[in-house]
Amino acid sequence: MPDQHHEPERAVAGTGMGGTMDLGVDEAEALERSPGGPAGRDDPGPQGRPRSLWSDAWRDLRRNPVFIVSGLVILFLVVISLWPSLIASGSPLKCDLAKAQEGSQAGHPFGFDGQGCDVYTRTVYGARTSVTVGVCATLGVAVLGSVLGALAGFFGGVWDAVLSRITDVFFAIPVVLGGLVLLSVVTSSTVWPVVGFMVLLGWPQLSRIARGSVITAKQNDYVQAARALGASHTRLMLRHIAPNAVAPVIVVATIALGTYISLEATLSYLGVGLKPPSVSWGIDISAASPYIRNAPHALLWPSGALAITVLAFIMLGDAVRDALDPKLR
Repeated sequence: MPDQHHEPERAVAGTGMGGTMDLGVDEAEALERSPGGPAGRDDPGPQGRPRSLWSDAWRDLRRNPVFIVSGLVILFLVVISLWPSLIASGSPLKCDLAKAQEGSQAGHPFGFDGQGCDVYTRTVYGARTSVTVGVCATLGVAVLGSVLGALAGFFGGVWDAVLSRITDVFFAIPVVLGGLVLLSVVTSSTVWPVVGFMVLLGWPQLSRIARGSVITAKQNDYVQAARALGASHTRLMLRHIAPNAVAPVIVVATIALGTYISLEATLSYLGVGLKPPSVSWGIDISAASPYIRNAPHALLWPSGALAITVLAFIMLGDAVRDALDPKLR
């Protein structure tokens, strides 16, 4: 009997210039592994294999002094947030009115605030609250916004139209005014009402970013080839689209983390965020404001810690953006 030759499974994908090309399974997988197109990236790795966007980004980040400095500052903040007793032995709630508004002393380098509390200890313990709020709010916003935006961008149609109108409504709500209204009725002194408020009003921005990124990624040739080969919606989203659409979300979320820390301090300063006995930089700044002439140190140190923290996260986000944006290469 004559030999029967079995042709491999083929798929047709658009070339982006009005034509088509015939792809097999191996070629489709090669396109997926090479975001730059069928020819791959111009700069191959040490073993002759094309480097991915993430390996190139990590290489650039390691050489970026802005990333190194901001990363070290953030690492220090995370460490003292988890173990504040490493550098502060006292209690942030222990106060002595006899020492109110006094300056620097032995064992108390930052002096005392208007209630006689050690400013140094409260500044160190305030990092735990700020980092916790920032990280939890960012994770919640990133997960909720990414999922909703990715679904809207992938399926389109009615789902996309409804989500777009919902995000328009949330964009119309002023953040600080919304916090004054929603958090003024909350009596809890924990961080979770503040985190919930930030997630509620913060997800539309990440949703828009994720939607646009997914719409761009799903038009690539390797996605069209996988769709023609019969890949399911779940496989298309998780295997082909998400890895190539997540970079803008990571950049925006990193920058937003510093913004959420600043927002928590603002709401706490206004009296609707965290409330005593919670330790927060916003609470300390609010309490020290009436004594700015007599005891400026009580305002200077928590304000400086807040500014350095927000700046570190913004610098980190800028470095990550520069590394992940191929247009800046």
